[in-house]
This record gives sequence, structure tokens and C-alpha cells, in this order.
Amino acid sequence: MSEPSDSPFRPEATLAARLAGIMADSPLAAALATRDEATRHAEASYQVLFETVDSERLSPAERFAIALATAEVHEDTVLTAYYRERLDEAGGDPTIDARHEAALRHAKRVAATPVRIEATDLRALETAGWSADAILTLAQIVAYVSFQSRFIQGLALLAGKAPAPALGPKRILAGVWHTSPRTVTGKPAPTAFTRDELGWEPWLPPRDPATLSAAERSQLEKAGHLKSDYFMLLARDAPVLDHRTRTDKGIFYTHGGLARAERELAATVASKVNGCIYCASVHARKAAQLSGETAPVDALLAVAPGEDLAAGQSARWAAEIRFAAQLAATPSAATAEHVAPLRALGLSELELFDLVGAVAFFSWANRLMLTLGEPFLKG
Repeated sequence: MSEPSDSPFRPEATLAARLAGIMADSPLAAALATRDEATRHAEASYQVLFETVDSERLSPAERFAIALATAEVHEDTVLTAYYRERLDEAGGDPTIDARHEAALRHAKRVAATPVRIEATDLRALETAGWSADAILTLAQIVAYVSFQSRFIQGLALLAGKAPAPALGPKRILAGVWHTSPRTVTGKPAPTAFTRDELGWEPWLPPRDPATLSAAERSQLEKAGHLKSDYFMLLARDAPVLDHRTRTDKGIFYTHGGLARAERELAATVASKVNGCIYCASVHARKAAQLSGETAPVDALLAVAPGEDLAAGQSARWAAEIRFAAQLAATPSAATAEHVAPLRALGLSELELFDLVGAVAFFSWANRLMLTLGEPFLKG
């Protein structure tokens, strides 16, 4: 698996920091340095998806075309310009054939409405000529650029450099979710958000452990992923999984800054916006355990589609929920209006940075969980 470079690491020189306009020696540059692991591995994730790539799986031009389409769905002008330039450098748009058209259609739907993806959509990609490995990497590209968009927009917003939305601020409410009582294989499926522990079954075959290298096996075993269908499916692109896991740890399992319970709260909010029952079950459970606040967490989970996610919450949680929901939306709708209450409540730059990171990461995680498989009820 890929390892970060041994060259001197300058957080303010990372792609995200440059595109967000973060200046050296600024409070946000200090936050990036404090969250060194997340900063390094978010950058390394970009490298293994777009720079040191398996061209037989997806060519550089295909990767940049999918990234560009994703950025356009998110109405992210900064990333759209960036990926258009990279695509041009890679030789321009790939040949427009049935295979490429199928990938672009799928990428746009994963970016915009991941909850609408079904197992039959993956079968359609296979029919168009996409292998399981290529489908997995396609999903990772869309999910990563969705993370990248929210991370960069969030940083720019904290730095006071994000433009106001053209149509003014809007309220982001709870999204829809799956209500089918059965999975594709007939297992009982959850039809409402819950803190109960759920199972998850993939729509593509997970990687065979016998094909793992010694280094891959060691890393997966260390992370506790060898017996997980989800992570063994993601192991079809092992370098991306490695850096994604380290990014996750760097965002959620670090000292100082935003309380762990509030990072988990942000993950739950993003999952409510995107309709991911499985992700919400894991992180609502953690938010309740770490905060001791089960009733407010359950109230959040119970919010119906189209209703206010922050209704009835404490002032601090309400402000965090509203910011998280706006940032998680597609396209993102967070503005200075949503940051101001957080600053007024005394959140530090590092706490705000952690809040952005948690929302951004679940803009990645939700798009994998929702589009590569589905949850089921245990027992």
C-alpha cells in the first residue's frame, strides 16, 4: 500500500489549502498542521486516485472526466475549473462510447442523489463493460471529489473567502431514505433511522483475502477490516482504502478541538441529509454514547424528510446541525450566516475545522455506503 512521501510536509501547500486560499501562518494553516494525519492522507488520497494510477482500470482522462462531472454536479466553480484544466492536460475528453456515457451518467447520480442508486445500476455498468474493480474506483472518485468539494468550500468559508450563493441562503432539511422492507437478497431491511447496530451487504463481490499482498493483509488486519464485507469491497482499490482510513482516523480520533461527540453528531447530520441509514446508525450511537445525550440524538434521527433537522436542539447543537446540513447539501449551501452563530458560541478555529472535516468525510462515506450495498437488520 502507498505511504506518504518522506519529503517535508507543508499543510498550506496541499491542493485543498491552495484551492481554498489558505495563507501560511494563518489560524487555518495551523489547524491543517494540527490535523496533520487527516491533511496528509486527504492529499495522498488525491495522489493515488489521480496521479499514480492503474490506467487499465480507468485512464487518467477517464478519472479527470468523472471528477469534472462530479464537481459540476456540486456546482463547485473552483473544482470545476481545476478538473477541466487537469482533463485538458490528460488529453481532453475520453472517447464518447457507451461505456464512458454509462460511467458519466452513474457518476452524476452518485454525486447528486446517492440514495437513489440501486443494485441494478451496478449491473447496468457491468453490462456497459465495467469490471467490479473499475466500478469500485469509479465510486471512490465521485465520493472523494464530493468530500474534496465540501472540505475546500468549508475551509474557504472559514477563511472568509467563499462567495455568497447567487440566490441567497436557503434552509437544508432532512432528506429521504430507503423504505423497502427487504434487501436485494431478501434480508429484513431498516425502514427508519435507528441507533441499533445494523449489518451491511454489498452489491459487488468483496475482494478475496487470498489475493491480498502481505502488506495489504497487515494493514487491513491492523484496521480491523479483514472480516468486513464493506472494507473488503473497498480493498479492491487498496491504496485508496489505506489513505481513506487514515484520513478518517485523522478527522475523528484526534485530541483537542471539537468534542468527539460533536464530530459524530456532524457525521449523523450529513447521513440524514443524504439518507444513509447505516452510517447514521453507527455515528448516532457514538454521539449518544460520548455525549450521554440520547434524547437529542434520537430526536435528530426521527426528523422526517423535509423537516428541520435542528428543531428542539440546544443552541450549540442547533448551530452545529444547521451548519453541517448546509455544508453536506448538494450543492453545498453553507454561508457566513451559518458560521456566525458558531463563532458567537465561542468555537475555536480548530473546532470549526473539525466540524468541516467531519461533514466532508461523510460526504465521501455516505456515497460509498449508499451506492455499493445496503443495510439489513441483524438477528
